[in-house]
Formats: sequence, C-alpha cells, structure tokens
Amino acid sequence: MKLALAQLDQTAGDVSDNLDRAATAVADATVRGADLVVLPELFTVGFFAFESYARAAEGLDGPTFARLSEMAADHGVGLLAGSHVEDLEASADAGVDVPTDEGYANTCVFYDRDGRQRAVYRKHHLFGYDSAEARLLTAGERLQTVDFEGFTVGMSTCYDLRFPELYRRLADRGATLVCVPSAWPYPRVEHWETLARARAIENLAYVAATNGAAEFEDATLLGRSTVYDPWGTTLASAGDDPTLVVADLDPDRIEAVREEFPALRDRRD
Repeated sequence: MKLALAQLDQTAGDVSDNLDRAATAVADATVRGADLVVLPELFTVGFFAFESYARAAEGLDGPTFARLSEMAADHGVGLLAGSHVEDLEASADAGVDVPTDEGYANTCVFYDRDGRQRAVYRKHHLFGYDSAEARLLTAGERLQTVDFEGFTVGMSTCYDLRFPELYRRLADRGATLVCVPSAWPYPRVEHWETLARARAIENLAYVAATNGAAEFEDATLLGRSTVYDPWGTTLASAGDDPTLVVADLDPDRIEAVREEFPALRDRRD
C-alpha cells in the first residue's frame, strides 16, 4: 500500500482556504499512486485558532465533512481526514452516536475509496498546557480501527502520542498501522520524533505521524511528518515546509517482524 502524508500550510480560521489546500494535496497524492492519504489535526481551522472553533464547528453531516468525503470519492483513495471541530449537538440531532450531546470535539473521520465514512475517532487526550483545547473541547471515549488494503488501521491524534497505553490497546485490537494526525509545535522536536518512533517500536507496528507546517500568532508547527516501520526505522520524512511524504508499506512486514521478535507475546499483565 502506498501511503501519503499531507503536511499542509494553514490559514487560521479560514476553513474554505484550508480545504482547498487539502484538495490539492489529495489530488497530488493520487497522481503519485497513493492508496491512503492522511491529513493533519484541525487543518481546517488551525489548531491554535481557538477563537474560530465554535464558528467552524459542525455535525458529521455538515458541509466540511461532506467535502472531505467527496475528496476521497473523487480520487478513489482512502482518506484519514485529519480532524475538524465537531458540533456534538448537531451530530446527535443527525442521529450520530456521540459521547455527549453538547459541546465540541476534535474529530477525525476515515473515508473509504467511495467516500463512505468507515470510522470516527474523537481525540482522547486534550492538551491543557498553555492551550485552550482542554477548556473548549470534549474528550472522546472510543478507539477505532478499520481494515484497509491488508492493514488494520488505528487512529489517534497528536497529544495522544504521550500516552502509550492507548497505542497498546490499539495493538490489542489488531492495529498494524496507526495514523497520528497532529498539530505539533516548536520547540518540542525531540519529543515529536522520539514518541512516534517509540510507539512503533513497542507495538511492532507502522506509525504514520502527519503534522502541519503552519505559523500562527503564538506558535509554529514543526512539520517533520514521518512514517516509521515496525522496527522504528524511518521510511519517509519531511522538513518543516508544506509537502507530501510518501512511503510504500507492506502488510506482510508486520507478521515477519513480530515473528522474528515476538515481544508482544512475551507481555505479562
């Protein structure tokens, strides 16, 4: 499977402009043969544009999610659509099963090649340090995996990387590829690189960490989107400019590594 990580620039609060960037990236990734494209966390509004969250929020049947579905269907690719601010009340009104019927969530949706919603993940760990996310948003409660092109794909988001138990739970559910849409800022470059690599090594799984490349009033995203293999080896990575990161993933590689080094079988609870 060919995987593409879309490291996007973002305009704070401008959902339309940011969706246009995403559409261009998905089209470019398709030309390069991508089967699955992963977008960054809150790329639609910009993670640090906190004052725009409520204005941009919508239910899962809203126009932003509809356009993301169209991107997948128009190009015939799987799309892990980064994340957007979900209006939980609007989703509940549309018949969606939500953790609570009020407030907002940082919500990521996996779309199949036909644009169908296959899985929804709401960020579990909300960042509170020097950030308004924990005050403005509601944490998710459910993990999600989806089978795609020989992989069991798990979803997580940015700050989740600091909580290894979440990734072990995904491994226990059979995840062989975990995608991590993110909005990781400077100066924590070493944390970004070390944590994502560690999640791959300890779970003997591919990890695809997709970051933004954008500057906000109070923060700059550090880019460095990277794909790690089950040994923690870097397959493809980027600097801090907007770009596509493309890598070929082999589902048989997971079984081979886990057979050669059966650490998961040696666990003791």
